[in-house]
Amino acid sequence: MASPEFEDGPDGPLAGHPSTLRPLTQDLVAAVLANRGHAVTTDAGGDLVGRWEDGHIWFLRAGDAGELLQVRTVAGHAFPVDSVPLLHEFCNTWNRDRFWPKAFVHVDDAGHARVCGEVIADLERGVTPHQLDRLLDQGISTGCRLAAEVGRLAGTARP
Repeated sequence: MASPEFEDGPDGPLAGHPSTLRPLTQDLVAAVLANRGHAVTTDAGGDLVGRWEDGHIWFLRAGDAGELLQVRTVAGHAFPVDSVPLLHEFCNTWNRDRFWPKAFVHVDDAGHARVCGEVIADLERGVTPHQLDRLLDQGISTGCRLAAEVGRLAGTARP
């Protein structure tokens, strides 16, 4: 699917020629997500996060200049800690068979195990709104697929 056309005011993050590389900023990520109609909020740490069917997805920037884009999915279903070997097996199979997102297990301080996924792109040289739209779309769609598979693994998948 082609990216939607981008329009913005003269000072907005999407302003300017569409093929001009721009630095990766939180405002640019938020504008591209809003252009797609995705509702996101800012969490207590200042990161963008949204809720999709079976999980939450964070849109993070890392690196010395915030040039690394990380789209991180946290599947909605929590497992008991004794399920970690099963979850490791699930993640290993997922990572062997698919490129995106990279899947891993996280155990929180309360002893709940969750499957997470992440897509990371180095945008040191900049990104166009169209390129960012494609990266975000792939991060969201593959993250949702991972979360749905985790739901099936847990026996809680939606029909």
